Amino acid sequence: MSVPQTEPTVLVLTALALEYAAVRPYIEEREELTHPGNGTIVEVGRLPGTPWRVAAAELGEGARITAALTASLIGWLRPQAVLFVGVAGSLKDDIGLGDVVVGTKVYAIHGGKATPDGLQVRPEAWSGANALVQAARSAVRDMPDVRAHFKPIATGDVVLADDESEIARLIRKNYNDTAAFEMEGSGAAHAAHLEGRDALVVRGISDHANPDKAKDDAGGWQERAAQQAAAVAMAVLRKYRRQSGSSAADSSEEGPQAGYGGDHIDFRGSTFHGPVIGKRVGGR
Repeated sequence: MSVPQTEPTVLVLTALALEYAAVRPYIEEREELTHPGNGTIVEVGRLPGTPWRVAAAELGEGARITAALTASLIGWLRPQAVLFVGVAGSLKDDIGLGDVVVGTKVYAIHGGKATPDGLQVRPEAWSGANALVQAARSAVRDMPDVRAHFKPIATGDVVLADDESEIARLIRKNYNDTAAFEMEGSGAAHAAHLEGRDALVVRGISDHANPDKAKDDAGGWQERAAQQAAAVAMAVLRKYRRQSGSSAADSSEEGPQAGYGGDHIDFRGSTFHGPVIGKRVGGR
């Protein structure tokens, strides 16, 4: 007999405290847990009106740390899906402050070959999971206060505050369909892809990635954009359904189970409560 399975889980990640503050009020019955290996703190609770147990964490800035910690949290919590939620800079004139970009694709822009003729880019990209993108398309139809765009997002380890910078020109030339720029999404998407989990990046627009960024931040747009992104992310989870055919939904991955083999039961990875009766083997 197996031990009880855990509830279906989704992992909701942010980089900044203000992004986490926008997500946290949606989660009820929160309990703080600490990763036994690397000390990452998560709050686990319920999203009302859904079957989901939500595990939320604030990871800090940057794609590399995001990738490492996301992979670690997936191995520990075994979620079905990973959402990265927060703010970004708009790269399109028709995508304004407070709008939300749902990442149909996430680019990692820092890859290429330097040649005498300039940088030859070697793009990496991860598509948003179709089930999550479809849930988002359905969810925003019922959100009249949200202006949503389903577009690619670019990730780079820089704060982009100059739309005429070398990085901005590189994006316009080589990732021309990109709608928003941020610093963590590719890390989360890469880790989720390697672990076979659905993933989606949801970003509220807080600036236009130009010299007005500091003024926009001072005007409170980061907080408002984070709130819009969090609202969309939670609406997505209310529409999202477990994919029974996926490896992430396999019950063998949803919690430790007792294994059987001959005359023994293997309870490694689980907790056993009750008496143990042994037998002598081979006269010993």
